[in-house]
Amino acid sequence: MVDSPIVKSTGVADLPAIAGIYEGYVRTSTATFELEPPGLAEWARRFTAITDAGLPFLVAEVDGRVAGYAYCSPWKTRPAYRRTAENSIYLAPWSTGRGVGGALLDALLSRCQENGIREVIAVIADPERNPASPALHRRRGFADVGVLRNVGYKHDRWLDTLLLQKSLI
Repeated sequence: MVDSPIVKSTGVADLPAIAGIYEGYVRTSTATFELEPPGLAEWARRFTAITDAGLPFLVAEVDGRVAGYAYCSPWKTRPAYRRTAENSIYLAPWSTGRGVGGALLDALLSRCQENGIREVIAVIADPERNPASPALHRRRGFADVGVLRNVGYKHDRWLDTLLLQKSLI
């Protein structure tokens, strides 16, 4: 039996596991439009930028291993957008279907609300091939707000993104 995930703030020591999880998505999936996996220095830069902006960056652990991570980044850089964030969630392949994504998203939304975020946007790449992410977000009250057609090109095909939004007020 698998223990329930423990969700906590990310520390620098978690970055190698995060980089390893994300590398699999970059190389083999269309869940991200990134084409080359970022190295540890880039993850350290991203971690610092996110936490310095007062936004949450979380990991979920199961049986002492990093099972997934989630964070929010600024939706746009212009100051009027400062209360809107975009969320990202990635799970280790062995942890899918075990409630890790839901635990991460619940904690992420709670931290966003505590930090004064009003709106959270999910940008889901290639939703037809990645149906778990839209389903997870819809179960947490995200509403579909649009589809951007053919905005990314990866693995020799054009890809859509699905936009979902949740108000925290």
